[in-house]
Amino acid sequence: MKVTKAEFIKSAFKQGEWPHGVQPEIAFMGRSNVGKSSLINSLLGVRGLARTSSTPGRTQSLNFFLINDEFRFVDLPGFGYARVPKSIKSGWGEMVTSYLAKRTQLVLSIQIVDSRHEPTKLDLQLHEWLEYSVKPRLIVATKSDKLSNNELRESMERAKRVFNQDRVVAYSAKTGRGRDEVWRTIESALSDFRV
Repeated sequence: MKVTKAEFIKSAFKQGEWPHGVQPEIAFMGRSNVGKSSLINSLLGVRGLARTSSTPGRTQSLNFFLINDEFRFVDLPGFGYARVPKSIKSGWGEMVTSYLAKRTQLVLSIQIVDSRHEPTKLDLQLHEWLEYSVKPRLIVATKSDKLSNNELRESMERAKRVFNQDRVVAYSAKTGRGRDEVWRTIESALSDFRV
């Protein structure tokens, strides 16, 4: 897909603040520091639209971006970072669960995992929830450029086993590996929504 326009719309901390309108939405979710913002920026070909940080847990709201005036990307707060206060952690959980359960415009959930590491308990819980809710989903394993070909093959085989044979795409924000495949999945979800 050719991205001609990508703009930040707003941050939302509760349901009443979610944008109105019927534009379909693609949600990006995963552990803190898994490369969520880098993935979004690299898909859009825009530097710094989704804020990247070396400090995990920076995204504390749902951040909405309008793409080509047609659909939205939604950057969900990262989960599982120990230094975030418990009160904020529980708020995140409620905010994200509410969004995933209630948002009728949600056409695709992209779960992001780090290709270099074994999926964590939190990764598996999120996957189970997405499976249970029967939401269209894709798993993207980021930072694949940091692994050798053999390591990446082993990592992808492990991820497919752990995630019940769901589709897992190896992705690198640096090299662009996996970008076309992720866009094909997004385009397919958008066209299903329009039918």
